[in-house]
Amino acid sequence: MNRHAGVAGRVVIASGLLMVLVGSGFVVLLVSVQGLRTSEHQAQHTSAVLTSAHQVERLVSDLATGQRDFVITGQKKFLQPWEQAAEALPAQTKSLLQLVAGSPDEVARVREADRRITSYLQDYSLPQVEATQKDPDSARTATAIAEGTQRVNTIRSVLDALITSEQQLSATQQQRTDTIADRAVVAAVEGLFGSVVLVLGFTMYLTRAIVRPVRVTAEMANRLAAGDLAVRVPETGVGEIRTLERTFNTMAASLGRANADLEASRARIVRSADETRRRIERDLHDGIQQRLVSLALDVRALQADGAPAELDGVANGLAATLDELREIARGIHPAILTEGGIGPAVRMLARRSKLPVEVTVDVPARLPEPVEAAAYYVVCEALTNAAKHADASAAVVDVRLERDRLRLSVRDDGRGGADPAKGSGLVGLADRIATLDGTLAVESPSGKGTTLTATLPL
Repeated sequence: MNRHAGVAGRVVIASGLLMVLVGSGFVVLLVSVQGLRTSEHQAQHTSAVLTSAHQVERLVSDLATGQRDFVITGQKKFLQPWEQAAEALPAQTKSLLQLVAGSPDEVARVREADRRITSYLQDYSLPQVEATQKDPDSARTATAIAEGTQRVNTIRSVLDALITSEQQLSATQQQRTDTIADRAVVAAVEGLFGSVVLVLGFTMYLTRAIVRPVRVTAEMANRLAAGDLAVRVPETGVGEIRTLERTFNTMAASLGRANADLEASRARIVRSADETRRRIERDLHDGIQQRLVSLALDVRALQADGAPAELDGVANGLAATLDELREIARGIHPAILTEGGIGPAVRMLARRSKLPVEVTVDVPARLPEPVEAAAYYVVCEALTNAAKHADASAAVVDVRLERDRLRLSVRDDGRGGADPAKGSGLVGLADRIATLDGTLAVESPSGKGTTLTATLPL
């Protein structure tokens, strides 16, 4: 088949070959059936000729036997078979002549037999019967008997030649019939074998060219749907199948690029948000916070110089405002995280929590800033939820490095039942961790506390 032909074209070509093969087999079978039918008709005709010839021969025998018995015995009862044979012979001979009308040689034999039968009857048999009736002894002479025997043998030789010819024709026809039958059997076997081979070959081709590539493409589609955007299918098909494989690979590549662009965009957003938090924290610390400290010092100086007592309230207000501002700055981006890393930051969250918190940190070195920030906010959100919503009495925080990943877990003994799907700060945490190719798992059976586990690749 043409390598560049499509699957539909190949199916049409294979179907055409199968139709030609099956059609050829049917043509051979039809020709064979027609030949067998012709042979059957010829066999029936030959059988009819042989039957008619044997009937003529039997009538000639009855004619000779009846005459002989009448001549020997002189009893007229023996003339009855003779008379019946003499009466039936013309019609039987005519019937035989009609049966062999299509063969000049056999027509000549039948006419010769008819002439001899007529001569035997008129020139010998009738005179012998009449002579016997007048003078029985004259009809019983050896010469008369020998003449009758010779005439009958001549008639029989002509009929035997006709019968032999028909038997040979019958044998030839039977041989031809056998040949036609054998040819039909061979054609049927060859056609069946060829059809089976072609169907099997075409089935194997369809399996290799269509079923197997489609199955592989379906498996790759399942993997693609499961999130494996690196899957590709080998472009080994033909026609439409190759187009399908190429289209699938193009789609997978497009999804991979789109996913990479999305992850890069999310990472940029998180990175930008963290940088913005740090900038706001620096601005608050270096600007407004320092200004408030300066104003508080000025107020204290005025108080020391004997300023009015109302300045005490102003100084206390400035101190409270400064504390609140420091708290806001720590919430935006804790300076301790930037300066000390995840370990000190987690311990600070434990100290500030309203719950007793047991902390275990096994992180021997500083981590990338996005990883530290994500881990910090996971612990912060988990402890906040445990104190505000879970009615927990204690919590356990575990942060440690496992090969190339940071693994942290926060477990409380609260009432459980937390469901991120219903909307909470955990949704934002999950998005932040997803941008780093991490995972966030929440186990919160009702009445058995909540365990939040996050893994972040380094």
